[in-house]
Amino acid sequence: MSGRTVVLAGATGLVGQHLLQGLLADPGVAQVISLGRRPATLSHPRLQALVVDFAALPALPPSDEVYLALGTTIKVAGSQAAFRAVDFDANLAVARAALAAGARRAGLVSAMGADARSAVFYSRVKGELEDTLAALPFDGLLIARPSMLEGDRAALGQPERPGERWASALGRWLGPLVPANYRPIPAAAVAAALRAGVPTVQGRQVLLSGALRRPR
Repeated sequence: MSGRTVVLAGATGLVGQHLLQGLLADPGVAQVISLGRRPATLSHPRLQALVVDFAALPALPPSDEVYLALGTTIKVAGSQAAFRAVDFDANLAVARAALAAGARRAGLVSAMGADARSAVFYSRVKGELEDTLAALPFDGLLIARPSMLEGDRAALGQPERPGERWASALGRWLGPLVPANYRPIPAAAVAAALRAGVPTVQGRQVLLSGALRRPR
């Protein structure tokens, strides 16, 4: 089978859905291995959807690259520990399993302000994940740090995030007065930047919202 085999975790999320659609439409991708806690609702000849327990992942099929788009909020998760189990532990487990299966490059959906030294728990966990992934022996790691995301969470059966809705309205009102890295960004643009950059990324590269918006 010619073409790349990719692993995707978080295909039901705001960015993950666009990653899945774009990867399946990419003629250079031979197979997408999607990992989720529930059976997939999408059927596609190049999609292998696996139902997994992220706390006890099985060995994964051979792959070339991995996209990490698992994420939640402390409010939805119910506690800081439950949030960390998804945003840090599950993403890291997938990265390690994909690496063991041969993946050489990884793409991560992180967040603006991610910093392992941050006093804010959310930002600290995001930063700790970035640093831990960077220490793994991937040839390349592309990190997307978007500002507030724009997209239809209700259509995905997810609770709306008031902060995203407020930031989107403010961004439309203020327009170019808001610096590019702080303007709300469509989830589709984040996914497109990752799909374009991951296959060739070398070393650790971080893209903020301003760079994520640029056509690729």
